[in-house]
Amino acid sequence: MQPSGFVFFPGAGSNADHSVLLALEKALAPTPVARRDFPYRRLGRSFPDKTPVLVQCVRDEVRAFAEQIGVQTSSLVIGGRSMGGRMCSMAAADEEDPLLVQGLVLISYPLYAPAKPEAPRTEHLHRLNMPILCVSGTKDNFGTPAEIEKAMGQTRSVVTFSFIQNGRHDLKGADDEVVNLVKQWAHS
Repeated sequence: MQPSGFVFFPGAGSNADHSVLLALEKALAPTPVARRDFPYRRLGRSFPDKTPVLVQCVRDEVRAFAEQIGVQTSSLVIGGRSMGGRMCSMAAADEEDPLLVQGLVLISYPLYAPAKPEAPRTEHLHRLNMPILCVSGTKDNFGTPAEIEKAMGQTRSVVTFSFIQNGRHDLKGADDEVVNLVKQWAHS
């Protein structure tokens, strides 16, 4: 089943006008695409809000977009870059109020803070049960390909992995490749 729409969120250091999010919106047309900022960005701040605020923002924005285009959230694919994708995965995996979605797109998932592999951000992954696309660089300092594959093995999901050769966490210069991977996955 083709997604009825997409909602994408940026990483902690950027906003909804990040080049890959703009490219995704253009490439996925005519399917509706929403690019959304977190509250701290809308207020002009550079430091992210606490996790519960970010996760609630994902819930609110995805539900509002679904209502706007007249569909259920379960027909939407959500995700984003780095922190944006992580917050989407946390909203979908929430124990008390899970956000039901068709799939997740995790671009440069921040498995752990740089140089802190002993503190992986995986506590919620075992509750995920929807198709997931993970796109990361082979030189991402937030998680190696092997570490990402192992962590995502905790999900109950079918996970598609795509690793961009020599890509770092920012995947600079790889927007077209990322967009093509998302399009292929979303239409499969």
